Amino acid sequence: MFANLEKVMGGTAEKLSNNKVLIAIRDGFLVTTPLIIVASFFILAGNFPIEGYTDFMAQFFGQGWENHMDAVIDSTFSVIALLGSIGIGYAYARQLESDPIAGAAISVVCFLILTPKSHPAFTNEAGKVFNGLANTNMGSAGMFVAMITAIISVRIFVAIERKGWVIKMPDGVPPAVSQSFAALIPSLFAMLTFFLVYLGFSLTDYHYAHTFIYTNLQAPLLGIGRSVFLEPLTQFLSTFFWFFGINGPAVTNTVFAPIGLALTTENLEAFKNGLPLPNIFTNGFSNFFTNFGGGGSTLALVFLMVGIAKSKRMKTLGRLAIVPGIFGINEMIIFGLPVVLNPIMLVPFLATPLVNTILSIIATVIGILPRTTGVSIPWTTPFFFSGWLATGHLIAGFWQIILIVIDCLIYYPFFKVMDRQFLAEEEKPVQDLKDDLDDISLDDLSFDDL
Repeated sequence: MFANLEKVMGGTAEKLSNNKVLIAIRDGFLVTTPLIIVASFFILAGNFPIEGYTDFMAQFFGQGWENHMDAVIDSTFSVIALLGSIGIGYAYARQLESDPIAGAAISVVCFLILTPKSHPAFTNEAGKVFNGLANTNMGSAGMFVAMITAIISVRIFVAIERKGWVIKMPDGVPPAVSQSFAALIPSLFAMLTFFLVYLGFSLTDYHYAHTFIYTNLQAPLLGIGRSVFLEPLTQFLSTFFWFFGINGPAVTNTVFAPIGLALTTENLEAFKNGLPLPNIFTNGFSNFFTNFGGGGSTLALVFLMVGIAKSKRMKTLGRLAIVPGIFGINEMIIFGLPVVLNPIMLVPFLATPLVNTILSIIATVIGILPRTTGVSIPWTTPFFFSGWLATGHLIAGFWQIILIVIDCLIYYPFFKVMDRQFLAEEEKPVQDLKDDLDDISLDDLSFDDL
């Protein structure tokens, strides 16, 4: 049965992980990850979750000092769609074996062609309409426009390039100049296509592609992302892939990561403006309230191995795995215990993240667990501190500890079965060795045989 499942799941994972469009979207948004994390440090610096912190810092930097942090914050979170457009264009052109820089450039230009630049709803006292690029369209609300534009524009660019419709310069011309002229006609086709799309939408009631895509695609997908069923499903699929030795998040994130990023950014924008946080299921929720110690929430298993294991194998492996496990790395347990294709560990490995997810959803709904603020902190941040920083409340850190205790109870009976098996295997060779030695006789030993 496991062999058939492994074949099916492996094939599905391979198709998803080899899809060039999904890879480009995943890798393109990964470009923004370090920028988002650094910007999140500035958010924490301005809103550190300690009572009286802001007033204490004001003694040194003056009232309103925290507002200066917006210079960094607005330059990252408020233009996340623009950054994504650049990253996806670069990644997709690289996947198609074209010039990545040209792919990034054409992607961002086509995105800006579709982006509204006039805003009749905003006028000054003289009645003059605001003209310019609004952060709303450059941020989370424009993410799906950026994704679609990047993929289509690069695809057009590469298609024209492969047809040979390029301007070729003499051999003596510097490569940079040759590449620039070679990109001219493919860029023309891509930009002309999106200019026509822009004109087409201007004739509709939507007026802009941003409005159409947000209304008919992004908003419904975010609605699905807010559903109480999506997060448990994501956790189950991710863990299920891990059971077969496939990196689950690497597969599921190709599909669900854009939705999670959009929901996270919405929470951050609400947090910055002092508004109620709209979403439960953000990247912070997925990273810090569903799994501890990596896929399958195996940190509890490691604690059991270190604390009460009888077999030397269990205890030694637990001691080696505890530090990486605290920081969310558990390949040593998954492949060293192993968990992969281990029928004893199948039930707790799949059930524990689901229990954590469901309990955390209930705790959030009834008001015990605060919602995450959208601040992006590294997924390797240890428990308690990750919960505290992700929500701004210490109660979230204590909630993580409660979940880990529950995880220990789930893993305990299955852990005991494996521990007894390992202990029996460790004791058996000693008995067999003693019996074999008793049967050895030195009477027939002769040096003449050497």
